[in-house]
Amino acid sequence: MNIQPYRPEPDELSYTFGGRAPVGEVRPGTILELYTEDCFGGRVRTVDDLPSQVCEFPYLNPVTGPFHVVGAEPGDTIALHFVSITPARDWAMSTTFPHFGALTATHTTAMLHQALEERVWRYDLDLERGVAVYRARKSDFTVELPLDPMHGTVGVAPAAGEVRMTITPDAHGGNMDTPELRAGVTVYLGVNVEGGLFAIGDGHGRQGHGEVCGTALEAAMNTVVAVDLIKGVGTPWPRMEDDLHLMSTGSARPLEDAYRISQHDLVTWSAGLTGLETLDAYQLISQAGQAPVGNVCDTNYTMVAKVAKAHLRDPAAYGSAHARLRALGAEYLSSR
Repeated sequence: MNIQPYRPEPDELSYTFGGRAPVGEVRPGTILELYTEDCFGGRVRTVDDLPSQVCEFPYLNPVTGPFHVVGAEPGDTIALHFVSITPARDWAMSTTFPHFGALTATHTTAMLHQALEERVWRYDLDLERGVAVYRARKSDFTVELPLDPMHGTVGVAPAAGEVRMTITPDAHGGNMDTPELRAGVTVYLGVNVEGGLFAIGDGHGRQGHGEVCGTALEAAMNTVVAVDLIKGVGTPWPRMEDDLHLMSTGSARPLEDAYRISQHDLVTWSAGLTGLETLDAYQLISQAGQAPVGNVCDTNYTMVAKVAKAHLRDPAAYGSAHARLRALGAEYLSSR
């Protein structure tokens, strides 16, 4: 088994997809052991650390990478199986921002009233018990929330030499912020440039659907990823697969267009996997599908379309890449 550890120095973190040389080369079948920093670059540590004072725009939402996948060419698909996602510290941070989030005025939703207060919450993480402790800032209310670690940001370099900030989700991936991207999930990303150049970051201890205030339980992560390459098979929008479901994503504004993109991709993907005629697949997904929300606060919004594989008679998507990578991940875990 080829195991490749990588822990970036602060100046090796990336803040874009595209426009950056790879930090390393990865062969299909490799297990990557990665460290990812939180969206604040580790600078927000107490409730007194306001991001506007301790962080520098646009150096937010760093990702680890990009990595060049040997043999990857435009028209191929990179498969990343998240073997494990573990908070690297015993704390996580969340905030409200004056002009960021779903329930405040923004630069595109201009209001005359005052923006929201910038406020910080610190969560203590108990990894042994699998909980995060919420503490209200204006009362003595506390409650334990189950940890559900995930990555908000994963993607590849966009096509045509385009460079995108890591905060923006689109067809290349990016800051999709879907809680579905947890350990045990395989992500499929269409290759746009030689090597693909994938990167991962924005770990969350947990997140509600929509990431409504604009931040989750932002946490540094120790993450293990199994890498594969599917030659000659394209992927128009990021897709995901776990043991029981297939999922398609769509990112756009307005939110209904993100919804349409994700549903369109799941319908056409399902039709291709099952041999169903398009309208027959449309009818099946209409009755059997789910629609978890990714984010409703970023520069683009993200929706997920999800269906149980059993309803599609358990199709072998991407040549059963998920099952193959899941087995590789299980072999890795058993050797630790």
